[in-house]
Amino acid sequence: MPLTDARLATVLARLGLSSPPTVDRAGLDRLYGAWCQSVPFDNTRKLITLRSTAPGPLPGIDPVDFLDTWLEHGVGGTCWPSCNAFYTVVVACGFDATRVTASMADLGPPNHGTILVGLDGRDYLVDTSMLLNRAVPVTRDETGIDDDPLKPVEYETVDGAVRLWFEFVRRDETFSIPCRLMTRGVDESVFDALYEASRRVGPFNDQLVATRDFPDRVVAMHARWETSRFRDGSVVTVEHDGAGLRNALIGTIGLSPAFVDAWAASGALEASLGERPPPTGPAMPAVPPSRRGREKDTPNVHIEE
Repeated sequence: MPLTDARLATVLARLGLSSPPTVDRAGLDRLYGAWCQSVPFDNTRKLITLRSTAPGPLPGIDPVDFLDTWLEHGVGGTCWPSCNAFYTVVVACGFDATRVTASMADLGPPNHGTILVGLDGRDYLVDTSMLLNRAVPVTRDETGIDDDPLKPVEYETVDGAVRLWFEFVRRDETFSIPCRLMTRGVDESVFDALYEASRRVGPFNDQLVATRDFPDRVVAMHARWETSRFRDGSVVTVEHDGAGLRNALIGTIGLSPAFVDAWAASGALEASLGERPPPTGPAMPAVPPSRRGREKDTPNVHIEE
């Protein structure tokens, strides 16, 4: 569903944009950077829904519902709903965008949604889960690095498809995660179906996961741990109790107190404070192109689909 002019203006104002972005690389960077520092990647709405007995679809795949809930409560979403909402905003601003399915951790099946924007004959990635803060150019048949102290990205072509590598922070560790781009030009119904399929199994169905960018740092929350990585390379991790976790969701991630209360009441707060067994999913390659041949015995990271 396209956005009305009034709703688009409200969204842009909440993003901190006093005027619509120009339809060029600078305008895309401005729009995407504002999204990354205003709209968190989080699974709080999904956790509430999964813990409810009420019938109905997973929340937020409708872009108007996603944006209205964010405007009211500061809540984001996981890849499928957040990507679909941002796609709608990008298109409403006049950009040539396409939804893309991808394989996070390069596991094979599509398990991730992202966006490519075409400008001057080149594709630019604007991913609402990686929250890269700037549009990243990606070109098939090339290997490249788009360096940034907070969010470095590499890309390469493998079997005719672009595979990106981005950094993922979990507690005191930083991992390089591959993500292979798959099918371009999919419509909302594909995202909806893949989102609904994630009810059965997925890394966002049990405990809190939330990420938000700031000009000087990246904040990643996993269960009761909050990790901040700063531009100078320093990393600070805090382990929260219940009150601390609630305060971090409000004060850092930006959720409303009323929404955090509903999240806690669902049982998701208690679940996020508990221990969880280490993942046992398939291992993925953990060395991006720039480090191959320079590192030995790099441990693989296990990512659950």
